[in-house]
Amino acid sequence: MNSTPEEELLVIPTDRLSKDAVDGLIEEFILREGTDYGHEDTTLEQKKNQIYTQIASGHVVIVYSSITQNTSLMKKTL
Repeated sequence: MNSTPEEELLVIPTDRLSKDAVDGLIEEFILREGTDYGHEDTTLEQKKNQIYTQIASGHVVIVYSSITQNTSLMKKTL
């Protein structure tokens, strides 16, 4: 029987990462294909500031996936 490992998501506090690492994660998230910011033109800096605000408010967290071994941003669920 072939068993698929269960994914574990580890939330990484931003204060455990360098500012450059957080900036890189945010930029990669913004530039990832399929990220939608609506119909208005928004600069990269404006988008980064929006995400920094969401992280600071606790609405978005940085997570590490045990299966993909990647780090990304995710909306925090209740």
